[in-house]
Amino acid sequence: MFQVGDKVVHPMHGAGVIDKIVEERISGKTQTYYVFSMPVSGLVLKIPTAKSHLVGLRSVVDSAAASAVIGALSRLDTGETSNWNKRYRENLERLKSGDLYEVARVIKCLMLRDAERGLSTGERKMLHSAKQIFLSEMVLATGESYQTMESRLCACMQSGAEKEEAASC
Repeated sequence: MFQVGDKVVHPMHGAGVIDKIVEERISGKTQTYYVFSMPVSGLVLKIPTAKSHLVGLRSVVDSAAASAVIGALSRLDTGETSNWNKRYRENLERLKSGDLYEVARVIKCLMLRDAERGLSTGERKMLHSAKQIFLSEMVLATGESYQTMESRLCACMQSGAEKEEAASC
């Protein structure tokens, strides 16, 4: 169970801080909810405490784990599928998993594809969401600014793309 002030991650919305835990009566049934806000997007979510594990709510990684993810970005395998529909579904499942490495893999896959061929509107939206989810957690884990983390992400992705191009030559 989480407490007020805990930093948590929702798989499809990103990281935030639990502001309060409230009880509400809906349709004659009283439930307890986590109310948390997301500093990056300003979104406020209510998640039933009893179902938080089903949603995939988890604690934000610590700064050491965040640094490890950033360091591993250039080495992540994208395993990209050429079929748009299948690739979209695979990337969506990766996002839903809530795993930080899987979210990073989605970002890398879509950024590389964007550089090579461009992205469809759906994939462009997915890239934006994946970046927001990833960066919101990195900001809360490291205490660095959103702009700093975004710059680090882009730099890691560019160095990874250069290594992949050199390996394929």
